[in-house]
Amino acid sequence: MTAMSATAGHAPLATSSMSEGAWGSEPPRLGVRAYVTCFKGIVWREVLRYLHQRERFMSALVRPLIWLFIFAAGFRQTLGVSIIPPYETYVLYEVYVVPGLLGMILLFNAMQSSLSMVYDRETGAMRTLLVSPFPRSFLLLSKLIGGVAVAAIQAYVFLAIFYFWEAELSGWGYPLLLAAPAALFALNIYNSATDHLSERFLQHALVFGLLAELAVIAYVIYAWKLSPPSMNYIAVAPALVISGLMLGSLALFMSSVIKQLENFAGVMNFVIFPMFFASSALYPLWRVKESSLLLYQLCLYNPFTHAVELIRFALYGQVDWPSLAIVLACTAVFLGAAIFAYNPSKGLIARRGGPGSGA
Repeated sequence: MTAMSATAGHAPLATSSMSEGAWGSEPPRLGVRAYVTCFKGIVWREVLRYLHQRERFMSALVRPLIWLFIFAAGFRQTLGVSIIPPYETYVLYEVYVVPGLLGMILLFNAMQSSLSMVYDRETGAMRTLLVSPFPRSFLLLSKLIGGVAVAAIQAYVFLAIFYFWEAELSGWGYPLLLAAPAALFALNIYNSATDHLSERFLQHALVFGLLAELAVIAYVIYAWKLSPPSMNYIAVAPALVISGLMLGSLALFMSSVIKQLENFAGVMNFVIFPMFFASSALYPLWRVKESSLLLYQLCLYNPFTHAVELIRFALYGQVDWPSLAIVLACTAVFLGAAIFAYNPSKGLIARRGGPGSGA
């Protein structure tokens, strides 16, 4: 009798304890290790998605390479740039457009990231990400950094191509450099036509091709006694990251505005081409001012102009402080707007029924 009463007396306490554990208002706190694991997972997902989409890599490089190899070569004699900061001497047109073409890579990659956000929302993958216990701002910032990491890889591949283009190799220099990329391209074409090659084989071929290309690059630099790059490829890294964060934040906000995947192409063209052409990417602003004062003012108010100038000065080991301040301010505004738009109770996503809805 005593034991039964003792058990009965303790049962309410146990039930109360279970109730507090199950329904307590205090959620479990996440440690630093959990945040690091989540951050690595999101960034690595973006990198893996990029590696599996080989066509995306090619398309990201085709646009700036066309401007470099065709348009810049044709405009070399007519659009040479006089001595303006940060240039200390007269520079050829293809040298002038390199910062703008790097900005083009960042801009198009940011829009591709925006496309993936819209796709994830329509397929429901966005709901899985945003309902996790991590803060929504942390998740969005992690995805943004993943996109910037991918854009930085593309930018440095373009810089490597420009380095050898500027060197003007003779003999077997260019065929050696193009052998591994051509072999990988042929493998992809063959697999697209026959579907005989497995994904595992293609991944191993990609790794082998990259290692072979690095060995060829080292040999060409040694055999042709090439000098270091004329631009500072190390100092430009922070400028690429900061500019990529600004453009990625803008694209992140756009992904909350675009309702359906079919509408993305029109909105992307409406944003990309005015930003790119109404900037200092292709021609200096003093030339724009001579032809149209209105267009000159539009270029000055274009955030992409200041991103390009930040990259341009960084390539010569200098800091354009006004452009840096404007890019940082625009990054804060765009990122804040994106975080607000993805707020489930206040933002634009909430008005359409949640992040996983396709409406």
